[in-house]
Amino acid sequence: MFGRNRRAKPNGRIDTLIGAGCRVQGDVRFSGGLRIDGAVSGDVVSEDAGTLVLSEQASVHGEIRVAHAVINGKVSGPIQASESLELQAKARVSGDVAYRSLEIQAGAVVQGRLVYLADARSSEKVVPLVAGGLD
Repeated sequence: MFGRNRRAKPNGRIDTLIGAGCRVQGDVRFSGGLRIDGAVSGDVVSEDAGTLVLSEQASVHGEIRVAHAVINGKVSGPIQASESLELQAKARVSGDVAYRSLEIQAGAVVQGRLVYLADARSSEKVVPLVAGGLD
């Protein structure tokens, strides 16, 4: 109960901005916080417990792998948020979504599977059922 939730929290800080008129062709690797208002054709990957904010007019055509994400634009590709994912009302995702903590606002659309990322500590608590024995 107390002290169990030791996961990294989003820092709320944006270190890098891809502006509304900007189009990036290729993969984007970042640390800290990244806000995308433009378009990215390539993978977007955090090299630490980074935070991605995708605004309403933004789009990503590629894979997203981050710790924390707030999505309100278009994503064509899979998303993996190892900690938290927030899909806001204008979010349009075409691809599988893997998450540990998920918030979806009314109006968000996901065309793909939602896959919960199990915590290694919680899977250790599962006791396997062994067949046999009751005579």
